[in-house]
Amino acid sequence: MVILPAIDIKDGICVRLTRGDFHTAEQVAADPLETALRFRGAGAEWIHMVDLDGALQGRRVNAEIFTRVAKKSGLKVELGGGIRDMDAAAHYLENGVSRVILGSAALQDPAFTQAAVRRFGARVAVGIDAVDGRVRTSGWLAEGDADYIELAGKMEAMGVQTLIFTDISKDGTLSGPNFGQLAALRRATGCDIIASGGVSTMDDVKKLKEMGLYGAILGKAAYKGTLVLRDAIEWAARDGAGGCLKG
Repeated sequence: MVILPAIDIKDGICVRLTRGDFHTAEQVAADPLETALRFRGAGAEWIHMVDLDGALQGRRVNAEIFTRVAKKSGLKVELGGGIRDMDAAAHYLENGVSRVILGSAALQDPAFTQAAVRRFGARVAVGIDAVDGRVRTSGWLAEGDADYIELAGKMEAMGVQTLIFTDISKDGTLSGPNFGQLAALRRATGCDIIASGGVSTMDDVKKLKEMGLYGAILGKAAYKGTLVLRDAIEWAARDGAGGCLKG
């Protein structure tokens, strides 16, 4: 299993939110590149980055930060937030980003999503962000009627290989992920699944690995020290329950 420390950017700085509420934004680090290098020093090979301003505005906003980190950190970067058209996806993938995440676009513009998957293949992932199993879009502010399992099935049918699932009610709470919904998603799809939201302890990491998930995103836990990042990365990379290291 792959551990992906997270770097979320709002107004050019590294922040963490609680349950996706922008009013709870808390600066957690000074420089994005220095933070990425610190994660690399702990053994990370991937990082998860989000353009929070882009998610709200529906366009790429902090692009220079992400391409700089992708080119200079030596890490593989997966990036979401504001990627709503082919130009945005291509810009990032042609400038060092390893994988882009389509969120709102996956639900609102399936034609673009399918075209992006056809063009870029496994370098396109889909983020499914939900509350009580109902998908939200536009920086988690717009409520929708789509069920997260139903959307996952549609994405798999389009050829999407990687899904990032976030239970928004767990995000930033350090209260543990939604294991039940993750297990249901794991049973319903053959896609690689990355767990996001609430991961805070080594027990969480071990359980997610035992479930056979592809990856887990560490957000606030990586900054608050509720687990040792290096230990989590090393445990997740071990052969055994949950499969072998991928990436």
